[in-house]
Amino acid sequence: MVTASAPGKVILLGEHAVVFGQTAISVAVDLRLRCKVELSDKFSLNGQQHSLRGHPYLCGAIRSHWKGGPLSIFTDSDFPSGSGIGSSAAVTTSFLAAMRSMEGKAIEEEWVARSAFEIESLAQGRASPIDTSTSTHGKAVIIDGKKRENLLWHIKRDTREWYIHDCPVPQMTLVIGFTGISAPTGPLVAKVKRYADKNTFAREIIVEIGDISREGIACLKNNDMERLGRLMVRDHKLLAILGVSCNELDKFINAVLPYSYGAKLTGAGGGGSMIALTDRPEQVAEIIKNKGGTPFIVRTGVPGVKIED
Repeated sequence: MVTASAPGKVILLGEHAVVFGQTAISVAVDLRLRCKVELSDKFSLNGQQHSLRGHPYLCGAIRSHWKGGPLSIFTDSDFPSGSGIGSSAAVTTSFLAAMRSMEGKAIEEEWVARSAFEIESLAQGRASPIDTSTSTHGKAVIIDGKKRENLLWHIKRDTREWYIHDCPVPQMTLVIGFTGISAPTGPLVAKVKRYADKNTFAREIIVEIGDISREGIACLKNNDMERLGRLMVRDHKLLAILGVSCNELDKFINAVLPYSYGAKLTGAGGGGSMIALTDRPEQVAEIIKNKGGTPFIVRTGVPGVKIED
């Protein structure tokens, strides 16, 4: 029996634009998903024999990377699925790490990140490696269409390519506000692609989001939370124009902005979660709760996928 865990993540800047090769910044947070795996006489997920049929990430990992017998898989998470906090990436990377450990192999970050990205791409149709790379590496990553310092790995798929880098970040406190609406990533990514394919304005927005992310890198280097917060607000407005926000996200964001450096949706949108960068986390969490959301106060600087003792 092996148990592996992987962190959740939030995208500070650049979601959706990153699918088109633009810059994005993602940070791992101190919410984790744990995956316990042991040999069994039949495949099962959380005690249910047929649950794997509805889980393309686990099925994809087994088809591609497991040559042994049936597995009994148990998952336990500090954060809900469909919340925009990277649950599919966390379950995929932790499961891959657990299987690799069961085979007596070392956990190689780049192998886990590449394998998890391929599995997510097949499941979602069109994805970027940002979630899987953050879940694997932990801490924080910059993903870009060109090579920067602190390169971790380089991933190509069809005509697209990404360079994933380690991103030193100051310790930050964020509040996540989950709307309670689970919004699958794939359809929202496809929606933005259709918009960008038909509309020059949408393509310009995607480039501007990338510009904002590049400004954000400088903010992190200088520990400039006020400027970073303003960039988050700008980013959210552009994402809303792309059609991936919703009334619930906007309601939470507008309510917490007076108590935050900045706030925005995180992840694919359409529901899921928003984040607030703040030095008043308890007050922001209470506001989100009063508005009908589920708040999580999180901190950055956490490890990536690992085998639990």
